[in-house]
Amino acid sequence: MEKYISGLNDAQRAPTLQKDGPMIIIAGAGSGKTRVLTIRIAYLMSQGIDAFNILALTFTNKAAREMKSRIASIVGNNEAKNLWMGTFHSIFARILRAESDKLGYPSNFTIYDTQDSVRLIGAIIKEMQLDKDIYKPKQVLGRISSYKNSLITVKAYFNNPELQEADAMSKKPRLGEVYQNYVDRCFKAGAMDFDDLLLKTNELLARFPDVLNKYQNRFRYILVDEYQDTNHSQYLIVRALSDKFQNICVVGDDAQSIYAFRGANINNILNFQKDYEGVQTYRLEQNYRSTRNIVEAANSIIDKNKTKLDKVVWTANDDGPKIKVHRSLTDGEEGRFVAGEIWEQKMQQQFNNGHFAILYRTNAQSRAMEDALRKRDIPYRIYGGLSFYQRKEIKDVLSYLRLVINPKDEEALVRVINYPARGIGDSTVEKLTVAANHYKRSIFEIMENLDRIDLKLNSGTRKKLDDFVTMIKSFQVLNETHDAFFLAEHVTKKTGLVMELKKDATPEGIARIENIEELLNGIKDFIEGQKEVDGARGALSEFLEDVALATDLDKDTGDDDRVALMTIHLAKGLEFPYVFVVGMEEDLFPSAMSMNTRSELEEERRLFYVALTRAEKQAYLTYAQSRYRWGKLTDSEPSRFIEEIKPEYLEYLTQPETNYRYKPMIDIDIFGDVDKSKLRQTKPTNGTPPKWVTDNEPKPDMNIRKLKPVNSSGSSGSSANLFDGKLVPGNIVMHERFGKGEILNLEGVGGDRKAEIRFEVGGIKKLLLRFAKLDVIG
Repeated sequence: MEKYISGLNDAQRAPTLQKDGPMIIIAGAGSGKTRVLTIRIAYLMSQGIDAFNILALTFTNKAAREMKSRIASIVGNNEAKNLWMGTFHSIFARILRAESDKLGYPSNFTIYDTQDSVRLIGAIIKEMQLDKDIYKPKQVLGRISSYKNSLITVKAYFNNPELQEADAMSKKPRLGEVYQNYVDRCFKAGAMDFDDLLLKTNELLARFPDVLNKYQNRFRYILVDEYQDTNHSQYLIVRALSDKFQNICVVGDDAQSIYAFRGANINNILNFQKDYEGVQTYRLEQNYRSTRNIVEAANSIIDKNKTKLDKVVWTANDDGPKIKVHRSLTDGEEGRFVAGEIWEQKMQQQFNNGHFAILYRTNAQSRAMEDALRKRDIPYRIYGGLSFYQRKEIKDVLSYLRLVINPKDEEALVRVINYPARGIGDSTVEKLTVAANHYKRSIFEIMENLDRIDLKLNSGTRKKLDDFVTMIKSFQVLNETHDAFFLAEHVTKKTGLVMELKKDATPEGIARIENIEELLNGIKDFIEGQKEVDGARGALSEFLEDVALATDLDKDTGDDDRVALMTIHLAKGLEFPYVFVVGMEEDLFPSAMSMNTRSELEEERRLFYVALTRAEKQAYLTYAQSRYRWGKLTDSEPSRFIEEIKPEYLEYLTQPETNYRYKPMIDIDIFGDVDKSKLRQTKPTNGTPPKWVTDNEPKPDMNIRKLKPVNSSGSSGSSANLFDGKLVPGNIVMHERFGKGEILNLEGVGGDRKAEIRFEVGGIKKLLLRFAKLDVIG
C-alpha cells in the first residue's frame, strides 16, 4: 500500500488518507482523480474497512470496471469483488431487485429502455384518441422523465396546479392522464424505466425506514465520482444513505458540469459544503494530461464564467504547440481539412488512427467528417450512433428473451407475438389489450386464461395464441437448467427468427443474420466473463440486465484503431493525443438554443472547456463560413469562444476575419429595390407631375442592341476546363464530393463533353466536364 501512496503528489495524498467525515475533492481536468479514488478505496480496505461496507458510484459502467480492476491489482481480486461499485442505475437496480416485493414489483422486473417507453406511450396516446402531432411520444416521455427526476410523482403532479396549467398552455391538458396510464401500465407489466430506478429507490428509502437503516449500516463509506452531474433524485439518495455516518467523499469539477439538459444540477456540488458539517475541501489542480498551452487556454475560457468554485489548474508539462485555428469556406471543406490533417500526421509521425478524435456539438455534423474520412480511406467509429442493441433484429431476439424472464412484459410481447408472422393480427392484439386493461391483468395472463374469457376469437386464433404461450413456457423450463447462450441459440431457431431472415438474400438481410450471430458471440463472451464474478452463473437474467444498463461507450468494438467521432457530451472522461473541435460557429457552438440566459451560456462554455481539455498534445478549432442547415446554405461567423481564448495560445492556419460586417436583423427585401432615403425630388416643369431621380443618375442608353449570350463553356471557373483537352481514359482524378476515381471513357464535344469515372467510393458516375471540379493527380 505504501508504494501506491508514495506515488501521489501532496495534493492527492491528503484526501486519500482522510478516513472519516464528509469531504469534497474539486478535481480539475486531467488531475488524476480516478487514481485518487482508486487508492483511497484500497487504503480504506487496508485500514480494516470491510469491502461490503464501501459504496462507490461512478458515471459509467466502464469507469467502474477500470477502477475495480485497479483496486484488484492492489488488494487482490477476491476482496475487490465484494465492493459495491457501479453507476447509480446499476447499483440501485440491484437494491430494488432485492427489495422489490415492498413496492409490489417482481424481483425479475424488466428495465424498459427509451424505445420501449416511447412505444408504450405511443400506444397509450392512440388508446386515449389524442392527437399524436400534439402529444408526440418522445416529447411526452421527456416531460415525464423530467418529472420523475424532480420527484414529481403522478400524485404530486395532480396536486400542483402550476404544472397542469403549464401543460394546458402547451396544448397538452391531458398529459397528467397519459403519465398516470404510463405508470399504471409499467407497474402492471412488472417493468421500470431508467428514471424509475432512481424514483423507486427514493420511494423505498423514504417509505421504509427499516430498509434505509439497513443500507445506511451497510454503506458506511460512500464515494461519488462526477458529483457535478448528479440530478435532484440522485442527490436525495446520496443524502439519505450517507446521513447516519456521514463518511461521504464526493469528487467532481464544476467546470465540467454539462448535463443540465438531462436534469444534472450544478448546485449539488456548489452547495455541498452547506449540506454537511465539518466538510474538508481538497483541490487537485495539477493537470497531468495536457500541454501548458492547452491548459492555459482552457483556463482563459472558464474564467469568463461567473458561477464557479475557486481553483487554479496548472501543469508542469511542456508548452507544446499552440492551438491551431482553421477557417473553411464550407462544412465540406472543413471535413476535407480535418481528414487531410489526420492523414498527414499519420504519414509524418506514424500515428495510429486511435490517436485522433473529432468532436462536434450536434450529431448531424458527423456527415461531412465521415464523407471526408471515407475518401481518405481512414477508418473511424461513431460513438452514440445507432447502438448494436438498438437494431431491429437484435431487439426482436432480446424481446423473446425478456418474455422468458418476465412474461408480463407487454412491450416485448407486442413486439414479437406476430413476428415471425404466425397469424395473430392487430385486431387480436387489441382485443387482448382491452381485456388486460379491463381485468387489470397482463396480456400474457389473459392468453393463459382464454377458456375463461369470451373474447370472440375463432378457434384458429385461439390455437395460435395457445401455441405461443406453450412456446414461451417451454423456454422458461429450459431457462431453469441452461445458461443464457444455450437458451438464446435455442430461441433464435425455435421461433423461426433466423429462417425468416434467411428469406432475405440481400446484403442487408445477410448483415442481419450476422448481427444475430454476433449477439450469440457476445452472450458467450458474457458468460465467460461472469465466471470471474462472485455469485454469478451466466444466467439469462444477468445478461439482460447487463444489456439494459450498458451505454454506447461501455461496449467494446474489438477494433480500437479508428478515429473517434462523437458529440462533446459523449467525450467527457476521455482523452486523445489529437483533438479536432469542429463547427466552432455562433448559433452552432454556442448553440442557438442555449443562449437565452446566462446559466445556459455558461453551460455551453463549460462544454467547450470539456472539449478543449480532452486533448493531450494538440488541439484544433475549425469553423466554416457557410454551412448547410435544413437543406439551405447559410452564412456563419466564428464562435465567440475562439475570441475568448487569449491570443498567445492560438495559431491561425488561415487569416482570421478582421473586417466587421454588420448583419441586418431584418430582411432588406421588404423595402423594395430603391432606397428612398437617397433620392431627391425634381421641380415640376410645364405643369407635369414631379418624378423621382437619384443623384448622379446616368442617362439611359436609348440605343438598344441585341446582347450576345455568354459562352458558358468559356466562362466556367472549373478546374476541369483548364485541362479538358488533355484528359484521357486512365487518368486518375480527385473530385470534391466523390473522392478519387479513374476515367474510363470520354464522350461528347464542347459544353456537352462528359467523363465516365469509376470512383473508389460511390461507383461509376458520368460527369459533365464543364461543371465537374476535377483535379488530375495521375
